[in-house]
Amino acid sequence: MIQNLGTENSAANSTTKRASGEGEAPRGTGGFLHPERTLSALDIRPGMTVADFGAGGGYFTIPAARMIGTGGKVYAIDVQKQAINLIKSRANLEHLLHVDTIWADLELPQGSRLADQSVDVVLIANILFQAEKKDVILGEAWRVLRPGGALAILEWDATPFPAGPPPESRVPKEQARTLAQTAGFTLEREFDAGDHHYGILFKK
Repeated sequence: MIQNLGTENSAANSTTKRASGEGEAPRGTGGFLHPERTLSALDIRPGMTVADFGAGGGYFTIPAARMIGTGGKVYAIDVQKQAINLIKSRANLEHLLHVDTIWADLELPQGSRLADQSVDVVLIANILFQAEKKDVILGEAWRVLRPGGALAILEWDATPFPAGPPPESRVPKEQARTLAQTAGFTLEREFDAGDHHYGILFKK
């Protein structure tokens, strides 16, 4: 079961953190990911439907909701109730009523509980390194994406950094590419995912 070590840090539990998310970073990233820049690289546009797999405290969910506007939808999916409650609070504070939170285990078949071919973009950020059933997560992304939809994978790269997961837990870029291609995805391109991370974009 994924515990979202990669999408929420101690700052997410701080009562001093502002609802806008300024200063928040996924757990263990040290602030090296840049959500707006990353999402821009994925060509997130108004009216899209986005699924944030392992959303944590909403580090990508909230910026994505701002970008797509009220004509779109963001599904924030996480196995931790605390994370889901945090996203609900943040979305309500910003009046982002097009954010739907889903408490679910993505390592179960059809774990997201989303409809088939209902999503334009699936974001998988910093959760594969802690998942036992990585293939199930990639298969779920394939199921919920519309034909031509995009899958973005962000994970820790191999560069040593004490704040990240231990080297033996990290998912090498080549492994992430193989997992996605085995699930049926076609490699589109790599993108800048910030320091100590890699980003790969695939198409269905």
